[in-house]
Amino acid sequence: MQIISRSDGISVEKKEGTKVIYHIFHEFEIHYNEVPAGTTQAWHHHDVIEEVLYILSGELEAYWKEKNKTFKQTVKVGDVVRVENTPHTFINSSSGPAVFVVFRFVPDGADKRHIIKNDKHSD
Repeated sequence: MQIISRSDGISVEKKEGTKVIYHIFHEFEIHYNEVPAGTTQAWHHHDVIEEVLYILSGELEAYWKEKNKTFKQTVKVGDVVRVENTPHTFINSSSGPAVFVVFRFVPDGADKRHIIKNDKHSD
């Protein structure tokens, strides 16, 4: 087992005010985000990376584009956002901060649900 403290991460404060702590590993990345009220992230997309957000506190407006249409949905605590490769942005238009964790990895297309669901053994 390996325990990695918050202070071992790469801390970045982005120009729009979002605070991020990156933990980068060989096959995946996890980063913790604190987004202040009133923050708008720049539109962007990823060609290869799969990005999944898990909302821990607050709420965000998720915007994404598919086939020249823009969609919007508010995401709240416990919601999961699977970004895939869609152009997207997040806006915190609430009065408080939003906190979420991002999991980033490069999928290989193999369906591993059976392994993930069943790979637990009593010791």
